[in-house]
Amino acid sequence: MDIVSTQALGKRYGSTTVVDDLHLRIPEGCVYGFLGPNGSGKSTTMKMLLSLIAPTSGRIELFGRPMTRETRRDLLAGVGSLIEAPPGYGHLTGAENLRIVQRSLGLRNDQVERAVRTVRLQDQMDKTVRHYSLGMKQRLGIAMALARDPRLLVLDEPTNGLDPAGIEEIRGLLRHLASTGVTVMVSSHLLGEIDRIADVLGILNGGRMIFQGSRADLTRSASPDVLIDTLDPSRVEPVLRSDLSARLDGHTVRLSGIDDRTTARVVEDLAGAGAGVVGVRRDEQSLEDVFMSLTSGGRP
Repeated sequence: MDIVSTQALGKRYGSTTVVDDLHLRIPEGCVYGFLGPNGSGKSTTMKMLLSLIAPTSGRIELFGRPMTRETRRDLLAGVGSLIEAPPGYGHLTGAENLRIVQRSLGLRNDQVERAVRTVRLQDQMDKTVRHYSLGMKQRLGIAMALARDPRLLVLDEPTNGLDPAGIEEIRGLLRHLASTGVTVMVSSHLLGEIDRIADVLGILNGGRMIFQGSRADLTRSASPDVLIDTLDPSRVEPVLRSDLSARLDGHTVRLSGIDDRTTARVVEDLAGAGAGVVGVRRDEQSLEDVFMSLTSGGRP
């Protein structure tokens, strides 16, 4: 079952399109990494899912039900979120901040206590929030989102501004939440931040979804350059067809955007011309390389 799905979701401000024809799918029980450069439309999409701004076009479904004016309140009761800056009044303690949330949502004591234990803040609740580290403030914000026992947790750039220890702390927390059955949607502009926790990735660029699938799917979608090592580079250029994207670097021919069948034909031609083919390989690409290729406008 998809916890979140959208059909042709769009948002425009005047003549500017911020989100365009978005078909989002978040399976139940996963950590969904929502990736894209700053300004790609991630925050706008999340705000539409949370009914903070109205879509210009398209449809949103949460928990298998359409989001409408009539169903919105009921559906959002199953969603916790942390969007933009961590919430909380600096002059109040963590406990006092959570009591405000508890009263406004009508939550039980055990719900609040469980949320605090989940984010491991139980020993910090008597401190004023102004004395919290940024990582502690993020955890407090996540506790506020978790107190209602949500089925879906939506977090927009939760590691922004954190040091490496704080980033790892939030990563560990999100992995723990997923293991308890909470579906987590977490945005980032850096693949490395959520590479170790996301089960499913969605990559947004210029308001459009350019990839959606598992990390393995993302790796398979790449078409890295082919490198052909030769003994006699002087015999290479006459053989290469003009329609190939090829570059000779010393004794190595680099070919971009070709499939295995074309690679085999080029190797055969080079061997027939006496170039002395001694090695054929694909250039190694990390997930970060593929992500950067996608979001910089190139093809993976």
